Amino acid sequence: MSERSPDAVALLKADHRQVKEWFAEFEKARSSKVKQALATSICTALTVHATIEEEIFYPSFLKATKDKNKHHDAAIEHDGAKKLIAEIQDSNPSDDYFDSKVHVLSEMIKHHVKEEEQPGGMFAEAKDSKMDLVAIGQQMTARKNELMGESVN
Repeated sequence: MSERSPDAVALLKADHRQVKEWFAEFEKARSSKVKQALATSICTALTVHATIEEEIFYPSFLKATKDKNKHHDAAIEHDGAKKLIAEIQDSNPSDDYFDSKVHVLSEMIKHHVKEEEQPGGMFAEAKDSKMDLVAIGQQMTARKNELMGESVN
């Protein structure tokens, strides 16, 4: 790899910051076109983020820490978010519930991010474990690029 990939936790935190920014922009947006574009970006980013966590980060975390509770909580939170993402993707700003669905998804993601990033949370536990966060970050970056390429095509 020519450019240095961030470690796994840094990559996931960067995703969190980007989506948080888009949710804030969505809350301020008045144009249906802007809302649709932001909702599409949010849903795509969260889908890719969840995929790389579920395929790469979470299994590595579980293997290294044996912390089933944090792993299971995160997996269940992902399932709830995925259902709402699917509803948003099947909808548009003319739907009376569109803004509310995006707002509720934002609240779900804020909770999920807090759980992962808080002291003693999944990311702190991962950093304290024997996980090779740089190697995992490289795998996740490669998979993320692959998935983003698929979503663009």
